[in-house]
Amino acid sequence: MSTAVLELRGIAKRYGATQALAGVDLTLRAGEIHGLVGENGAGKSTLIKVLGGLVTPEAGELRLDGQSLPGAGPRELARRGVSIIHQERLLPPNFTLAEALFFGQERRRGPLLDRRGQERAAERLLAERFGLHCRARTRVADLSSAEQQLLQISRALLATPKVLVLDEPTVALAHGEVERLLKLLRELRDQGLALLYVSHYLQEVERLCDRATVLRGGQVVAEVEPRVTPAAAMARLMINRELGEAYPKAQAQPGDVLLESRRLGRPGAFAKVDLQVRRGEVVGVAGLVGSGAKELLKTLFGLLPVAEGELLLEGRPQRFARPRAAVRAGLALLPENRRQQGVALDLTVTENLTLAALERFSWFGLRRPGAERQAALRLREALDIRTPDLETPVRHLSGGNQQKVALGKWLARDARLYLLDEPSVGIDLAARAELYRQIARLVEQGAGVLILSVDLPELLNLCDRIHVMHRGRLLPARPARELSAEELLATATGAVRPAADTTGRADLGLAS
Repeated sequence: MSTAVLELRGIAKRYGATQALAGVDLTLRAGEIHGLVGENGAGKSTLIKVLGGLVTPEAGELRLDGQSLPGAGPRELARRGVSIIHQERLLPPNFTLAEALFFGQERRRGPLLDRRGQERAAERLLAERFGLHCRARTRVADLSSAEQQLLQISRALLATPKVLVLDEPTVALAHGEVERLLKLLRELRDQGLALLYVSHYLQEVERLCDRATVLRGGQVVAEVEPRVTPAAAMARLMINRELGEAYPKAQAQPGDVLLESRRLGRPGAFAKVDLQVRRGEVVGVAGLVGSGAKELLKTLFGLLPVAEGELLLEGRPQRFARPRAAVRAGLALLPENRRQQGVALDLTVTENLTLAALERFSWFGLRRPGAERQAALRLREALDIRTPDLETPVRHLSGGNQQKVALGKWLARDARLYLLDEPSVGIDLAARAELYRQIARLVEQGAGVLILSVDLPELLNLCDRIHVMHRGRLLPARPARELSAEELLATATGAVRPAADTTGRADLGLAS
């Protein structure tokens, strides 16, 4: 048995009427990766904040190297070797990549800042550790979510911590990046670090962790060895109820073309994109970081202007100068970063759910609170949004419930085309199953859905057709039933070269 580095004993915390933690015990040992799993709302986020000194528990004790640290704040815990990589990207947006990486740990030549040395070191570190090739002078705000996550992990490791806590570290990462990260974490474990790995991806916990604690309702319900207790058994402990079908399939036949792009392009991002989404159809796009898939979705929604080609909605040419025009035309975007772009954290559940359709709940510019509340009640029931009441600020909801609110605001508007960017990122199994059921209901009602996801089983099980995007080129779609995760990944990474057909367009088939 290795040495206990960090211990939590009897940790309790309440928010109003909600008991977030109720007497939680947790021990992290040197040279061990400890998993922490549970539904959204099980208490994981609160426990992480206690570990980082961001939340002071009402009862219980935190011990580091056997020493009790009552009331220790983030600075003291960081100084003592506790590093936490939060799910939210806590990086200064206007810093360059190199500045953010070395902030507080700057490299110097004598009294002067070694800016060029930092930039070279930053590019080399990210390339060697994660295969990530970014310019050191790129602003943090211009990095993708995956790039920001890898930067945040690299920054934490520069401090050579003795305890490393990772909260959903792989949610924005593609397969290759995930594999590099898991390999790195095993190396850190072998070097004697104590690691806490918090994830909804139970297969990762099963592959990586030596032990795992299961939380449910703010309490520890089990401590298991993932190599002995498989993911399915951990899921049953987490949820304690039947989930139903993991990937409910819509019973719908594709109808007329809703959205079509013809040779759509944006220099430096993507080129000559031909895409169709029909009513009653789910279309998927698989693409790695830097493939151009994110920029394509933003262009379709008016966040980026169309530079080349045509965009048609129900056969009529469109050029959405801004998102407002896309919304008025019936488009909806569920963004990957829900906390920054999907919901207004300080507004209530009701205010968020009606935010995209305020004209429906007003009379000559005056709000109709009764109509808003009735709509919010219907959506809360339809989406199973778990909240103490409708006046609760969305900030206080779990990640899965925030995602349901982000989707619900578009349901209030009766959007007809849904663009979903990593829709299941950071939400638990139960919330994910409810989200998939809602997608099925949407297409059965005649909506069209376009999903961008690095979760290949998600695409294969939900979509009717799937495109692969590679280096700015959108390859022609194939029926999902004809594809496998291995084939999608091989094409997305360029491990196989798509063969050109007689028309000169790329084909998704494996090269011989």
